[in-house]
Amino acid sequence: MKEQRAHSLYRLSDARLLREQAYVNGRWTAADDLSVVEVRDPADGDLIGTVPDMGPRETRAAIEAAAEAFQSWRRTAPEERTTILRAWAAGMRANAEDLAVLMVLEQGKPLKEAHGEIAYAASFLEWFAERTHEVGRTIERPPMPGRETRVRREPLGVVAAITPWNFPSAMITRKAAAALAAGCTVVVRPAELTPFSATALAELGERAGLPPGVFNVVTGMPHGMIGELTSNPAVRAISFTGSTEIGAKLLSWSAPTVKKACMELGGHAPFLVFEDADLDTAADLAVAAKFQTTGQDCLAVNRFLVHHAVYEPFLERFAEKAAALVVGPGLTPGVDQGPLMNARALTKVDGHVRDAVQRGARVLTGGGPHPLGGLFYQPTVLADAHRDMLIWYEETFGPAAAVMPFKDEAAAIAEANDSDYGLAAYVVTNDRDRADRVADALDCGMVGINCASITGAPIPFGGTKRSGLGREGGTVGLEEYTELKYVCSRN
Repeated sequence: MKEQRAHSLYRLSDARLLREQAYVNGRWTAADDLSVVEVRDPADGDLIGTVPDMGPRETRAAIEAAAEAFQSWRRTAPEERTTILRAWAAGMRANAEDLAVLMVLEQGKPLKEAHGEIAYAASFLEWFAERTHEVGRTIERPPMPGRETRVRREPLGVVAAITPWNFPSAMITRKAAAALAAGCTVVVRPAELTPFSATALAELGERAGLPPGVFNVVTGMPHGMIGELTSNPAVRAISFTGSTEIGAKLLSWSAPTVKKACMELGGHAPFLVFEDADLDTAADLAVAAKFQTTGQDCLAVNRFLVHHAVYEPFLERFAEKAAALVVGPGLTPGVDQGPLMNARALTKVDGHVRDAVQRGARVLTGGGPHPLGGLFYQPTVLADAHRDMLIWYEETFGPAAAVMPFKDEAAAIAEANDSDYGLAAYVVTNDRDRADRVADALDCGMVGINCASITGAPIPFGGTKRSGLGREGGTVGLEEYTELKYVCSRN
């Protein structure tokens, strides 16, 4: 007998947004002779539903459908692509509550955060809808003697978008909106833990008028699909958000077919608090930058560096605010932090905390699994961190904050830059000259000065070093899915 589904699903106003199928070439594909992957609520383990566990054959069919659809989509008038993307975004906003509930059920984040992500995801569709005319525009160049020259951008072709479980809607639209606006077609492989946000987007995209084959969603475990996505020559670009280790493997597997790659990988962000900072503001920003999405965010701070003159007063405020966070299931009113995604995540966070304590860290709040049990972990603040601790040189990806004092600006910058990663950094100071100076010195792709929220559709999102290649969002995000063509004509 099939296990009873999670009762919260009955909150959906539009039951059609829960699709237990893949979406290929404009058709919903059930499991049939395939096995299925169960999708469970991380808050309580309840079964939400199942999706087909697709393999190389099914993935190849999706790629072939996308390749065929590309021939007509690339020639679709920019105005038509704009209309479809706008309608898709409007559908997301009209169904925001259902989409947010689905996200909470499969990902675990609090409902208010899920609503924020749905709005964020829709903003990519809206922003790139207004950029469709930028592809194909001719860029004139001064002609050589007796020649006329022109340069234009053309769409790449089929894009494979491999997306993570922590932002199951926004990471799809950030990739797909840019690719579709450029005239490319897309095959999305969502994380097996959170496929229903992806299939709901496919349902709304179909309603918005996306032609068959333009946007496809293949579901299931990665081993059956990734090989085909990386080796098939019809796929011209790989866009991936996830760990550096997996990103490196994807680059290696894609190398024989020389695909273009856009990779948003590991974070390990530093957070610098200087002696002139407002400490209440700094503590509020620290909580926002660390504990949203239960710390399961590539932008989440992993290393807090605080000037020694304000070290203890900051720690007191930070720990007090972290301890006040309400932990529980994401659909419970007033919850600030949901569960971790799986048992591996909880084991890693707890291992980092235990290692830090064994090496001399002070636990100011939290320090272990939450009394709720399951995958819930206490918001944790650890003082007196140092470089011998796992938590200081490995990305924790969970709700544990490690804090270290520093003596001067140069030491803080050196410590912040002493990492293989360079996605984002945060600086809290009331000295504008210092803010500019430190931002210029930090070796990362993005810096937030006195703010914790730094992203948006027009922003070129990405990092340096082992944090990735290329940028998503903004005009440069559109260009990731194009090639330049130069034409020289003799008069």
